[in-house]
Amino acid sequence: MERSEVLGVGISPMTFQQAVDRAFDAVARPGFAGYVTVTGVHGVMESQDDPELLRIHNDAYMVTPDGMPMVWMAWANGYPATERVYGPDLMLAVMNRSVSERSKHFLFGGSDGVVDQLADCLRRDVGDVRVVGKVTPPFRLLTDEEEQQLVADLQREQPHFLWVGLSTPKQERFMASFLAKYPDLTARWDHGLLLFGVGAAFDFHAGLVKQAPSWMQECGLEWFFRLCVEPRRLWKRYMKNNPRFVWKVLRRKLG
Repeated sequence: MERSEVLGVGISPMTFQQAVDRAFDAVARPGFAGYVTVTGVHGVMESQDDPELLRIHNDAYMVTPDGMPMVWMAWANGYPATERVYGPDLMLAVMNRSVSERSKHFLFGGSDGVVDQLADCLRRDVGDVRVVGKVTPPFRLLTDEEEQQLVADLQREQPHFLWVGLSTPKQERFMASFLAKYPDLTARWDHGLLLFGVGAAFDFHAGLVKQAPSWMQECGLEWFFRLCVEPRRLWKRYMKNNPRFVWKVLRRKLG
């Protein structure tokens, strides 16, 4: 799969529909296991100071262009057909298509009660969506016992999609390390398993946090909307990463 290089991170230059199609192509392969990172400026900039996180992104099955800056960079890199593949929208699109495909979903993430509320909202908005597992993980690494329980749950339910809502870079580290630790997890399955790191999509679709208006998303201003909604949690992220991103890109372009 081709990649559009953004400060060392290989972004998958694709349309939204291609992202959905490739997700279902992956889970149609018996025994396949992989992960998808939904990446914008935050993920790219966190990777600048963390070689392991950079490797995790570049080893992903797909690195979708979650923010408009990733799309603009893809256009500049010679991929004019690239569209924004926004995590919450991708999650809904996969969920909707999975109804006819009879695919199964497992939810992993959020704070207390979020996965239950999210599952209820998805069943209301999507319809006959098959959510076969829900786990609210602790705010720390899983113990061996907790990890083995998750493996047992996945083996029992054999979902096609595992949705991980832990925020960047925690969710990327979890997905990569979990699959590396259990390489034979899906070996006997008659389909594949694809993990998605979708962060705030859990809170958005559970109705707990407002999403930016579409015009702000299309203009690359979603970060400003989210900063206004959650200033105490997000101000350090955006005030640090956004200026650094612009500066590094300008330096690269100017040689």
